[in-house]
Amino acid sequence: MEYRKLGNSGLVVSALSLGTMQFGQAMNMGKLDQTATTSMVKFALDHGINFIDTADVYSRGESETQLGVALKGIREEIVLATKFRLPMSDNINRAGATRVNIMRGVESSLKRLQTDYLDLYQVHGWDSYTPLEETLRTLDDLVRRGMVRHVGLSNYHAWQAATALATQKSLNLEPFVTAQLYFSLVGRDLEHDWMSFAKHSGMGILVWSPLAGGYLSGKYSRSSDAGNGTRFAEAGQFVPFDWDRGEPVLAALREVASRHHVSVARVALAWTVRQPNISSVIIAARTHEQLEDNIKAIDLKLSTDDYAQLNAASDPGTPYPKWMVLQLDQAEDPRAKTLEPERFIDGAPWEDLRFKK
Repeated sequence: MEYRKLGNSGLVVSALSLGTMQFGQAMNMGKLDQTATTSMVKFALDHGINFIDTADVYSRGESETQLGVALKGIREEIVLATKFRLPMSDNINRAGATRVNIMRGVESSLKRLQTDYLDLYQVHGWDSYTPLEETLRTLDDLVRRGMVRHVGLSNYHAWQAATALATQKSLNLEPFVTAQLYFSLVGRDLEHDWMSFAKHSGMGILVWSPLAGGYLSGKYSRSSDAGNGTRFAEAGQFVPFDWDRGEPVLAALREVASRHHVSVARVALAWTVRQPNISSVIIAARTHEQLEDNIKAIDLKLSTDDYAQLNAASDPGTPYPKWMVLQLDQAEDPRAKTLEPERFIDGAPWEDLRFKK
């Protein structure tokens, strides 16, 4: 396993982390029971994963509850993250990033997870109804009380994250260190804005659904091809993408996979985990065989030609103002002869911040 810094924190996490949406019976995402959950967690830890991500809303608390049982006796061995923000009941105050809901949410999550602290507590999405300062001050209070070690965000626009970080800095509050975001070979939108912002701010990206809800496993080319028991058959197309544009991506993945004699999913994950500014890629599986194949992506070394083929097939194009920014960056600037270029992450390239076990 390979290890990296968790964004702008001092924590070190595995480059691949275990997702838990498939734990519990209340969601059409796997429905693993307690025995299967415990077995999957142990298997992941035995293969070097030390970072597990969940959320209170996964199976309405069942995922956290089963994970808490599975982590008995080994809680201190892992970095544990959960999320809050989405509705947990029909109670009008049981949703959002309000002080009331955050306090209630963290106390409930700690109880279900059978722990007295969280390594990372994440806002599951921007809350337009709650003053941002209320959310940020409450999260800071949780850190100062020792209930939470670090805070992160999820599913924010880059401008929203920038606004939050600026507010935290101005009020001397605990800053967000990570951003959990969707990213895949058929969903490269982060490259338009988020990647440059992550580099500038030092935030680490946690990738969710790197296989686009299972599409990049190569098992089916249309939703109608999904067989019984698959994620597509149970939950439908979880993330949106253009099926027609996805076909050449799958074709390229199959060619690269054939050259390396590995699965299509392993190639897709290997490409994702090597992109810049990523702290960890969240993987999830229903069986040990699937999880082991995913974990082996960390050892797959793609060639320059492999990357070129995958990048060309999945190229999303360059929107404005990014294409103009690139042109301006390429223009000759007389300052470049005398001034040091700006450095973002402690003066070190991203690769220097990785750890090997």
